Amino acid sequence: MNSFFARKFVIQGIIISIAILIIARLFYLQIIDDSYIHSANSNVMRKVIVYPARGVILDREGQVLVQNEPVYDLMVTPREAKDIDTALLCQLINIDKEGFIKRMNKAKAHSPYRASAFEKQLSSRTYAHLQEYLYRFRGFYVQNRTVRSYPDSIAAQFLGYVNEVNEKDIERSNSFYRPGDYIGRTGVERSYEDLLRGKRGVKNLMVDALNRPKGVFMEGRYDTLAVAGEGLVSSLDRELQILGEKLMKNKMGSIVAIEPSTGEILAYVSSPSYNPNDMVGRETGNNLMKLLKNKSNPLFNRPIQASYPPGSVFKVVAALTAQQAGVIDENTNFFCAHGYRYGGGRAVMGCTHYHGPTSLIQSIQVSCNTYYGYTFAKMIDSRGLSGPKAYDLWYEAISKFGIGHPLGIDLPGEKGGLLYKSDYFTKRYGNDKWRSSFNISLSIGQGEMGVTPLQMANIMAIVANRGFYYRPHLIKGIGDKKIVKEEFTEKISAGVDAKYYTPIIEGLSRAVNMGGGTAFANRIADIEMCGKTGTAQNPHGEDHAVFFAFAPRDNPKIAIAVFVENAGYGGVWAGPIASMMVEKYIKDTITMPKHIQDRIYNANFMPVQKVEVKKTEVKKATDSTKSKQDTTKNITRITAAIPQEYSFYHNVVKRVHE
Repeated sequence: MNSFFARKFVIQGIIISIAILIIARLFYLQIIDDSYIHSANSNVMRKVIVYPARGVILDREGQVLVQNEPVYDLMVTPREAKDIDTALLCQLINIDKEGFIKRMNKAKAHSPYRASAFEKQLSSRTYAHLQEYLYRFRGFYVQNRTVRSYPDSIAAQFLGYVNEVNEKDIERSNSFYRPGDYIGRTGVERSYEDLLRGKRGVKNLMVDALNRPKGVFMEGRYDTLAVAGEGLVSSLDRELQILGEKLMKNKMGSIVAIEPSTGEILAYVSSPSYNPNDMVGRETGNNLMKLLKNKSNPLFNRPIQASYPPGSVFKVVAALTAQQAGVIDENTNFFCAHGYRYGGGRAVMGCTHYHGPTSLIQSIQVSCNTYYGYTFAKMIDSRGLSGPKAYDLWYEAISKFGIGHPLGIDLPGEKGGLLYKSDYFTKRYGNDKWRSSFNISLSIGQGEMGVTPLQMANIMAIVANRGFYYRPHLIKGIGDKKIVKEEFTEKISAGVDAKYYTPIIEGLSRAVNMGGGTAFANRIADIEMCGKTGTAQNPHGEDHAVFFAFAPRDNPKIAIAVFVENAGYGGVWAGPIASMMVEKYIKDTITMPKHIQDRIYNANFMPVQKVEVKKTEVKKATDSTKSKQDTTKNITRITAAIPQEYSFYHNVVKRVHE
């Protein structure tokens, strides 16, 4: 009897345990584990993300700079992908079997029950072929989206590019972005990302057992609409930009042109550049790596990130601030005997010519270094202050012209150039007893000073406006209402009274339009351009060619700075480029003689790759042959390996052979 009762309790315990396990399993499957509901839902319903079109970017005349074109992502739900004709699918989307396995494993790692991208950005043509057979690939479907397209392939550093978000992007956005979303990475695409990106939507579709759409779920009651991004109207002049990029082909440097009355940037050229269309599509990663490995650094945004000694452009700022400080005026003369002597007469800062007695206007016209050596000495040594305190006043005045700090352009990564405060020199010289002779090179824009091409063009805009500027910007209108950001409507004073600009503008006009001026060769018929050449010293190679100007003199429409690295004289190379740009913008024509235009278009100042031709190789080629005909063949073989642009080395081989 006791044995019977013992067996009874054992059987009851087993039954209760099994019941508990079944209840626990049902609880797990129905409440905790969502895999089956996802699988069930995917059999009858598909959630399709509707990606919004990014905002279109136009030039100032309404012509398209950036638009959208359709592409297609092939999506897969691994659990549903059964009985797939792998060979056919690989053929349709142009991948191999190993690629198929790699993509499927990645999708399974993401989630066996949720759809993820199998192959991204299929072209319209590929999608058309795939669509005919899509019903045969259970678990696969196509997700529509758009990518950027650049009709003219210009202004890459200004426009920037878009690529897929990474984990940091998702984290910083508080999960606004999801894997597979795209984000502006550089340029305007990044600066205005919040406006351009729009808002994605969701569409719920009913599908059959073969994964074919059979209509909208619940009549679209649970769908959400995608909202397209805001369009942008840029300040860029498309025709001027195209001209600038042609002029800077095979050159390193920048062109920045600004409308002085608004601060709108008319041309923004960074050279060397790249084709922005290369940053779109399935080869984006490979193309980006090529750009990163390119020694000429085409991704470098020179107008706002390169810093150069300003050279002669700084004489304009020096003359204005010295007048405002009261140390010189329009009638101040200094004697130029081919240079400025300092340090008790033991050292000389040379000047290009013997100018003799030189006035303020003449100093700008002929770019006299001596005049500005004396001017700097008066600013630092003759104001009844210690060197550092006088320098601080000088620094404050110079800074108001936008030197030494970012101007606040609507692009990421802007640099502020270089301008040291007095404590830098006090630390450098070990005391505060230093005077103007310790950093006299600053008087002519050399030494411990650097400006960006954008800052250089902005200085010319200040002069054109007689004392103020608007923060330079590239977007002049946002959305249908063409809204302008408030910070770009602020009128910023340079701290110098308007009356002091008169002699400076006269000097700039004479430099271009009067015989003996440094830029006389760059004058434009029927346009009084005020400008100045510059040759910025470069300790690493040939000097940089610089030209900066505004035009016309009255009611200026354009201020421009041109910087050509390692080109030499500003009037020979940078000046003609600026003249063509100014005339094109104002008159929509170019009257410069064709031979000068051709010289500019065909010039190549890119760093020359060294091609080594060893005499031993040539000698070996000649010694190892018995006939003159064989020798000629070997020499031909050697020269064929040398790039054609290095024709000089072909002659080297020939002379060694002879």
